[in-house]
Amino acid sequence: MVITALAALAAAGCGSGAGAAPKITTTARAGVAPTPPAKGAYFGAYVPPEDVARPKSSAGSPSKTSGSPDGSASPSAGPSGSPSQSPSGSPSGKPTGKDAGRPGMEPVAAFESGLGRQLDIVQSYRGWKSPFPTGLDSSVLASSRYLLLTWGGADTKEIILGEHDELIRSRARAIKATGKPIFLRWSRDMDKKSSQKRVHSAADFIAAWKHLRAVFKQEKVDNVAWVWCPSARGFGSGNAGSFYPGDDEVDWICADAQPGGDYDYRDLSEAVKLFVQWARGRAKPIMIAEFGVPKSYGERRAEWLRAAARTLQDPQVKAVVYFDSDEQADDARDTRRAFAVTGDKRAVSALREIATTPYFNPRNLPVTSD
Repeated sequence: MVITALAALAAAGCGSGAGAAPKITTTARAGVAPTPPAKGAYFGAYVPPEDVARPKSSAGSPSKTSGSPDGSASPSAGPSGSPSQSPSGSPSGKPTGKDAGRPGMEPVAAFESGLGRQLDIVQSYRGWKSPFPTGLDSSVLASSRYLLLTWGGADTKEIILGEHDELIRSRARAIKATGKPIFLRWSRDMDKKSSQKRVHSAADFIAAWKHLRAVFKQEKVDNVAWVWCPSARGFGSGNAGSFYPGDDEVDWICADAQPGGDYDYRDLSEAVKLFVQWARGRAKPIMIAEFGVPKSYGERRAEWLRAAARTLQDPQVKAVVYFDSDEQADDARDTRRAFAVTGDKRAVSALREIATTPYFNPRNLPVTSD
């Protein structure tokens, strides 16, 4: 394999995102819940099911089968078998789509084929009342990939009062029963105005977060890493930091960091700048759970991705998840909110460069030739 400039930078440890990062700590148990790699960052993606992969205008409203009735966990609104090895080790075989026959895995396997390697993390979205794990979740858990489960929120005041305890206990027991390490990202983008009706206030959110964790603790759920994830933009135009529950309540700090549909062109470095500055004060690993390059950037998409790779080679960034979907677009003409790279050879090649760079392949997963 040709060693790219990105690989050379990573090997030298001189990515442009490098800086003074704090010593990272986590409440998660190593070998039981997902913990950060010693070096580099996990590479993951959200690959939508085939029935929600298209913009709204060409397929109607995106399917809500993975979310709640109000779509609160849907990205547009905002286990059988056993693994050959645990996610802490290298999987056997090559990324040739051998898992494509498992429920929900065909789109993921197709994405991995173009990427040239198996993903470390596969993200799924589930609504507050949706059962899990099912379908794709179970397939991911039966493989050597990590599951990033994005779970929709509910009314924080109702959670605080214990009105949802039965549901929470049911989900906690289901997660525990898998016996597999799971990233749990609950009520992401809680800082956005669109979430205010159910979130109410930062204080209410924090109290609800602590209530959830307390119920999970009562159920002795140890295989979860709690991912706190506001919007990156909320650190500039809002007060995202005020929703932070505290270092003893959070395992990973996260941000959704798409460039924004109101920009003609914006580097990822600008989108995450204020979030990363805030994160420097927290001894936690960083996850960028939703980043993507808009189709509106045209021939500059590859350039954007290579610049993003330099930004993400930061000693505190330990996981990055590409949002390979167009479902946030209002219609087929809304290319500022369309992020799928399928069919764009230059963008696919640039994303492949990132994924196969040693920095973003800390488990040394097998890589296929171009």
